[in-house]
Amino acid sequence: MIDTVEAFLGVPWSRVIGAFYETVYMVSVSLIIGTVAAIVPLTISIVPLLVRLMENSLLGTGSGIIEAALAMGATPFQIVFRFILPESMGSLILSLTTGIVGLIGSSAMAGYIGGGGIGSLVLNYGYNRFNFKLMYSLVILLIVITQIIQSLGNKFADKARK
Repeated sequence: MIDTVEAFLGVPWSRVIGAFYETVYMVSVSLIIGTVAAIVPLTISIVPLLVRLMENSLLGTGSGIIEAALAMGATPFQIVFRFILPESMGSLILSLTTGIVGLIGSSAMAGYIGGGGIGSLVLNYGYNRFNFKLMYSLVILLIVITQIIQSLGNKFADKARK
């Protein structure tokens, strides 16, 4: 399983989405363009990243905690849900935040190839119509949305660590 995740992490997904847009979408959801069609490659691109980030978060739990849980007679279920998850919750939240921010970037890029959303607005109404004011405003909006999500993730992670 880990080798499969590592193989997917090495793929430059922006090029895959652009190069195989029509074939991937037609085969996967019988659609060539649109928001529904963009969901498949976005999901395929984000899942390996999230799996790796979550794995690193869970592996970051010290072995001392697991040894202490075993010494107390905890079952494997209790070790996972009462020791490892609470200990790594802050890191898991930050991993999820990183994944969401990556997904926002990918979805904005998917808008350029017909996925809709802010990326499509930037291309169609900003760049193609030479409306640079709108284009820069939407880019700034993406940056603000990303920063808000990142700040909320940091806040929730800090609460989880206390």
